[in-house]
Amino acid sequence: MTAIPDNDNNLDGPMVFIVIGKAYERDGDEEGIDIHVMLRAPDDDTAVREALNALAEEGFLEADLDQIGTLTDIPDEEPHASAYQGALSGEVAIIKFG
Repeated sequence: MTAIPDNDNNLDGPMVFIVIGKAYERDGDEEGIDIHVMLRAPDDDTAVREALNALAEEGFLEADLDQIGTLTDIPDEEPHASAYQGALSGEVAIIKFG
């Protein structure tokens, strides 16, 4: 899986983004859960907004998003391969670690 920083929105049409960070389910939760969010969006601002909305719908109270990039290759390994296919069909995929 290759992600490139999204500094230049020069691609035509929606791009598949990966947003990496930590999400928190409870107030005062210091640990958080490492997450990757994969989705299609026309630009990075929309990707961040949609990622935060999806996390809120899943019950997360807050999130610290550390990185965002676009995927240039189809991931080979699960769960990212399935998440990528879901993103292509318009879903927002949240991958939780730990």
